[in-house]
Amino acid sequence: MLYWWSKYVLIGPLLRLWCRPTIDGVEHVPAAGGAIFASNHLAVADSFLFPLQVPRRITFLAKAEYFTQPGLLGFLKRTFFTGVGQVPVDRSGGNAAQDAMDTAVRLLREGKLLGIYPEGTRSPDGRLYKGKTGVARMALEAGVPVIPVAMIGTDKVNPIGSTMWRPGHVHVKIGEPLDFSRYEGMAGDRFIERSMTDEIMYSLMELSGQTYVDLYAASVKEKAEQAAREKKAA
Repeated sequence: MLYWWSKYVLIGPLLRLWCRPTIDGVEHVPAAGGAIFASNHLAVADSFLFPLQVPRRITFLAKAEYFTQPGLLGFLKRTFFTGVGQVPVDRSGGNAAQDAMDTAVRLLREGKLLGIYPEGTRSPDGRLYKGKTGVARMALEAGVPVIPVAMIGTDKVNPIGSTMWRPGHVHVKIGEPLDFSRYEGMAGDRFIERSMTDEIMYSLMELSGQTYVDLYAASVKEKAEQAAREKKAA
């Protein structure tokens, strides 16, 4: 009930008016069964606007901080993420990565749709960065296809560091499912998982039109932050 209320009554109509989202490739959304939607990640708005455009419920393993933020924005986030079935994951513990993996595989085996950002974090500059292999491990362990998703325009509606969203147009492009059944039983093989992840990222590059950078976004952000600290200290 909360899902229906959030998507169609409380937040969905406002987002549709403000961001004017459109979608291509909705026919690639499976009518039933589990699948992974692997998306590029330009803004927090991605996790709001992609589920809004898909007829089935999409579950994201959302950062626990999204459920604890104070104020009106925090309330809206909690309401929306809870309403559309998002699962908070505590990333501070030593077993955080394995806990997230176990949760994801369980949801997929239950026939749910899972959204994931293979880059691991938002792009710092609008380019597409190297994917982490967790998405491949999930697909192999759960035995589900991976469907690439390109979010276009969310970085204009919700620029990094912005506190208020701007009116604009967001477009969602869903690509053809990627079938990795040929690698069945090979979960844990790092070469296979890297090959799969690179194939997913190539599909995202073609779908989104972004420039690809063969570096991890988190490393690029860390270096930029370190340079800023050194400049401030000089």
